[in-house]
Amino acid sequence: MENITPPKHVLQVLRSLKARGYVAYLVGGCVRDMVLGVHPNDWDICTSALPEQVLEVFPHARPTGIRHGTVTVDINSRHVEVTTFRSEGDYADHRHPSTVHFVGELTTDLSRRDFTMNAMALSPDGLLLDPYGGLEDIRRRCIRCVGEAPKRFEEDALRMFRALRFSARLDFFIAEDTLAAISQKAPLASSLAAERVRDEVEKTLLTKKPETVGRMAQLGLLDVFLTKPGKELPEFSAAASLPKKALDRWMALCLVLIRRGLISDTRDFLTALKLDSRTIRCCTDGVALLSQPKPSTPPDWKRLLCRMGVDTVSCAARCLDALDGGSSYRELKAILKSGDCFTMKHLAVTGDDLAELGFRGRELGEMLAFLLDYVIEYPANNRRELLLSLAGNTEEL
Repeated sequence: MENITPPKHVLQVLRSLKARGYVAYLVGGCVRDMVLGVHPNDWDICTSALPEQVLEVFPHARPTGIRHGTVTVDINSRHVEVTTFRSEGDYADHRHPSTVHFVGELTTDLSRRDFTMNAMALSPDGLLLDPYGGLEDIRRRCIRCVGEAPKRFEEDALRMFRALRFSARLDFFIAEDTLAAISQKAPLASSLAAERVRDEVEKTLLTKKPETVGRMAQLGLLDVFLTKPGKELPEFSAAASLPKKALDRWMALCLVLIRRGLISDTRDFLTALKLDSRTIRCCTDGVALLSQPKPSTPPDWKRLLCRMGVDTVSCAARCLDALDGGSSYRELKAILKSGDCFTMKHLAVTGDDLAELGFRGRELGEMLAFLLDYVIEYPANNRRELLLSLAGNTEEL
């Protein structure tokens, strides 16, 4: 941790608050990452100063979440969130506190946080405050709730997903009492917005342990999206060999869930999770494609590329290789690198060319399709003069 120094703009905020007589600390994920020797992406500060007082210290700051005590300070095009020490009331919706109370000391603020590794604070002079044993848990590679685990998950059900996501990302184990509380409180996950669940699942899919999503299913966190109770997906660990691209990982997950009978329809599953239309389309087409025999010849591959598009076919080939082994993607890459024509876009003649020969309407479209299929079979013949001659001498398709 001593090798990682907060950026100048972060230190400026800490020092400015201290100069005005307020206590301020770095908190949460940035402190955890520093302990782990990882450079944080975000820097969060908590302080004894009330939001109005923070705005007095930084007149150009923005009250981005002032009801909850958060002010965003912008310095040299960089921003830092500054939040007043606080405690929280009941969480009526198992996600957001109904009331927030500002408090004057740090320990109470840290007590409301999710896991011990996220409940540490670092003072401007480098003193680590760790009232809940987060440092020791990090050394043990353990994810453990602050205080009573069931209560933490009743407050915010998304924390159950976060526990599993952190375990996958950091390769930490989940403490026994915390894991038991996830199993006990899993039904609360049904109250979460689908977008929040989607984001946690996707972040987990993009780790080195994507099979952790199977753990989410096995614990019951995804029941509302599955057609029958979930189970672990050990075979999904092979998806770690896929590129860290959301489309690849989602398609592989859908394929495994379909094979296991945990979902009956890819489109319905992804739509329920509020995935974007491109991902839904590609995954639905790709999973359907993977239920069929794979192409056996280059022309078959090219016809498939023409019908379903490069993204879908490439992703499906990578998923097939990762989950079942084989060389489908290598075969496909050879075709893509060859430069052979497999779409109208790369055909050496256009509709305008055929129109000059007298083709119109449906007849024109059928001739283009005929010529494309011909070129797919005989790629060396994708030449304008030859194709125009062929069209001109073809009396019927």
